[in-house]
Amino acid sequence: MKNKILWTIFFCLGSFLLAEDSLTVDINAYAIDNFFLFIAAVLVLFMQAGFAMLEAGLNSSKNTVNILFKNIMDLSAGALLYYIIGYGLMYPGDGNGWIAFAGMGVSAVGDSPGAGVLFPQVDWLFQVAFAATAATIVSGAVAGRMKFSAYLIYSVILTGFIYPISGYWKWGGGWLDQLGFYDFAGSLVVHAVGGFAGLAGAMVLGPRIGRFSKSGKPNAMPGSNLALSALGVLILWIGWYGFNPGSQLAIVGVDNTNAVMLIAVNTTLAAAAGAVFAMFTAWYKFKKPDLTMALNGALAGLVGITANCDSVTNLEAIIIGLVAGILVVGGILLLDKLKIDDPVGAWPVHGLCGIWGGIAAGIFGGHPIVAQIIGSVAIPIWAFVTMYILFSILKALNMLRVSEEEELLGLDISEHKEEAYAGFQIFTVE
Repeated sequence: MKNKILWTIFFCLGSFLLAEDSLTVDINAYAIDNFFLFIAAVLVLFMQAGFAMLEAGLNSSKNTVNILFKNIMDLSAGALLYYIIGYGLMYPGDGNGWIAFAGMGVSAVGDSPGAGVLFPQVDWLFQVAFAATAATIVSGAVAGRMKFSAYLIYSVILTGFIYPISGYWKWGGGWLDQLGFYDFAGSLVVHAVGGFAGLAGAMVLGPRIGRFSKSGKPNAMPGSNLALSALGVLILWIGWYGFNPGSQLAIVGVDNTNAVMLIAVNTTLAAAAGAVFAMFTAWYKFKKPDLTMALNGALAGLVGITANCDSVTNLEAIIIGLVAGILVVGGILLLDKLKIDDPVGAWPVHGLCGIWGGIAAGIFGGHPIVAQIIGSVAIPIWAFVTMYILFSILKALNMLRVSEEEELLGLDISEHKEEAYAGFQIFTVE
């Protein structure tokens, strides 16, 4: 009898300890996965600094304050609109549609702790970083001639409505997702939206004064600080390790850990191949190695691999980056021929190579090629048409472009009455 009692106590105690160990494992997995996504979100938010440095370096010093200001407002105003409206549009919890809305804000209630379970707050933080990235891409394409007030209007509309609606089509379970379209981390959902919105803005605005001669020949307008631009690209490259590996959304477990590491390596190889082959392509074309082309080549490779980084081999990642590096140089030359002024190459990098990333997911990643083509056309058209309409309305209301006098003076003084480099500008007063 005594032995039975002892065995019963031992059994109950063992069951309690096993249950406690299981609960501890679940809590640890929950904490690790959520902390992983938090760090990824911070890395993606850090990309805002990279965009700011890249754009400031590739543009005139007299527009630096304006560029930095736009990058800050993309994040700040965009975060508020994405919280109030955008997140509910993008993740309404109702798939197979064109548009839906879950309500304002984000719930603070999460599921029971465990591996792969995300607290909604950290998920929103990660998603808003993507939204800010899509918005800030346009800043470089319209640099030097857009009114700051017009840019604010554009930024909140893109972040609050345009980006979330097409994002819902894929990531929220909408019609593209039901079709089988695949975009792992946003070559189309994020980058092509920003790239084609920037193209629309550049076309409606028209080129900067002096960018093209009367005969249509493009005139070089060198950036103010290529050291800043190179720093910006390196910051963006680092930030991409939040963008792509973070999109796995979990790291606990062998499969998740292996996927994160494959994604990180593929991201690195594609960026490296993009930089090298953009350099060689420009070298062949211009008879000299061009730093700015190599910088854009690295970004092109990063954009190209973003849709498919979890689905391809290391060698295929190199090929994807290689093609992106060649495409970005060709895209920049194409804009010159069309007399479209995109000071930082936003459309070739994010628009053109965003489409390539979506197509490459079908060619190399094994995803349905028809669905990839449809998604790679539908999302850019959505972003371009909606933003072209918005910019055209602003232009008709005389709210879009600064005057010729203000453009020549520089937007830092004419729009903000501030200098980025005090004492170094020729004109310091209106």
